[in-house]
Amino acid sequence: MKRKIYQIYFTLFALCIGAIHSQTYKVVDTGQEKFYNNTEEITPPSPGEDFYGQDAHFDGYQPSYSDNGDGTVTDLNTGLMWQKAVSDKMTFDEALAGADTFSLADYDDWRLPTIKELYSLILFSGVDPSGWQGSDTDLLTPFIDAAIFEFEYGDESAGERIIDAQYWSSTVYVSTTMNGDETAFGVNFADGRIKGYPAEPVGPPGQEFIMTSFVKYVRGSEYGVNDFIDNGAGTITDQATGLMWTQDDSETGLNWEEALSWVAQKNTDSYLGYDDWRLPNAKELQSIVDYTRSPETTNSAAIDPLFTCSVITDEDGEDNYPFYWTGTTHANMQVNGKYAVYVSFGEALGWMEMPPNSGNFQLLDVHGAGAQRSDPKSGDPGDWPYGHGPQGDVIRIYNYVRLVRDIQSTSTLEFQSDWNLVGLPIEVQDSYYLSIFPDAIEGTLYSFNGGYISESYLTSGEGYWLRFANDGSTTIDGIPINELTVNLNEGWNLITGGSTSLNILDIQDPDGIIISGTVYGFISGGYVNAEIIEPGKGYWVRANSSGSITLIEN
Repeated sequence: MKRKIYQIYFTLFALCIGAIHSQTYKVVDTGQEKFYNNTEEITPPSPGEDFYGQDAHFDGYQPSYSDNGDGTVTDLNTGLMWQKAVSDKMTFDEALAGADTFSLADYDDWRLPTIKELYSLILFSGVDPSGWQGSDTDLLTPFIDAAIFEFEYGDESAGERIIDAQYWSSTVYVSTTMNGDETAFGVNFADGRIKGYPAEPVGPPGQEFIMTSFVKYVRGSEYGVNDFIDNGAGTITDQATGLMWTQDDSETGLNWEEALSWVAQKNTDSYLGYDDWRLPNAKELQSIVDYTRSPETTNSAAIDPLFTCSVITDEDGEDNYPFYWTGTTHANMQVNGKYAVYVSFGEALGWMEMPPNSGNFQLLDVHGAGAQRSDPKSGDPGDWPYGHGPQGDVIRIYNYVRLVRDIQSTSTLEFQSDWNLVGLPIEVQDSYYLSIFPDAIEGTLYSFNGGYISESYLTSGEGYWLRFANDGSTTIDGIPINELTVNLNEGWNLITGGSTSLNILDIQDPDGIIISGTVYGFISGGYVNAEIIEPGKGYWVRANSSGSITLIEN
């Protein structure tokens, strides 16, 4: 089961990790802990049972935030700093321009987030209130952590719907929606969707509709950039996220239960040499959308051309590209677990009645390639001849599947009785020290910052003291670390390396800050000059000045 971990703290390290090449784009977990069949919540299915392999079966990087106490919130997974408060609603142009003059907590480098940055905040513990007839929003659960971020639903007294809680991103659709509208993507944290919204006034003169949405400004290093490698064996690895994908898709449409069963069969068959494939969750699948591509502008699906994307015949008889299922249920106040999330890699089509109440329906790209919506998990698409919802979202039910798995590395870490210098050689989902070293003596993990600091979590690149009662070993699984950039302070620093052994002569030290002969390991109660940085071991390093070094796998 998933454990929601909120770490609200500040810790100052003498050692800061500048970059971890293995995972620059951490996909934060959806937070979905409940299990569903086609209609309602169920007890957790076991392997081999129907509906096994859905989102809640898998633990990703759990949402983890630090409330900085100054109107900002730091995401401890992505490293992004966010505006905590609810903004006024504004137009897209106002949202873009506002970032240039926005100042908060003495920072003036805020920006409007990209759609991938903004979507990193979504949580599918939320429940969609669409169709709900109540008015007490205290009964509702939004798709963002309202215990961390301030949140408001739409203002019904001002003529808005409860679900009017859209937030602008800076990502502009490369095509247009609704027969020519300039469009920007946004996330609705009230109903749990990505849609394209009109970025300019639309409608006839004198009757224009001007879309306004909330804004949540962000600052920090760039997030959401893929680093794909074609493995040449039917799989694509994204080094940025630590995920491996199948190059091909299912090549046929499946309902949600069939999709889960299809994945299980692929694991039974050890498809492409692996038996740990899964149906991606909503945030994993959205991570591979390429928002620079669309059927209209690049004659392709909204995905990197390394991937193969099936061509389908859409509801208007035209070539298009599929919706793809996720393992994430899109819970709703009215119909509980009837819907599951999909991501549209082709046009997000809808039937618009034009003019209204005319009975004349036109099929349009209403939300843009790269939208995230939801479909019934089962049923007959023919029961929805003109789609569903205010934009007539087409209902397909039989959507396609692309498999995903974690890139895994296994490390066995040996330790001796009494004190050891240790480190974390791989990226793990749970870095709590007793999860990694269950035989350690409680309360004995220490980092160094001119003095020793008691710690509870290990960070890649950081060395630690840790004490054990007996000799032993522990085995951990995670994502390999192939490159580390480590910032050192003048004086002594505790560091560790990556997933493979590295000769100290291969450490990249462009400014010559490491003092020769001052890399020390700790063995059998004594220090020894180290020639090799071994995975999982900690080392003292002395620097003549502050600067950075890089450890790269040979």
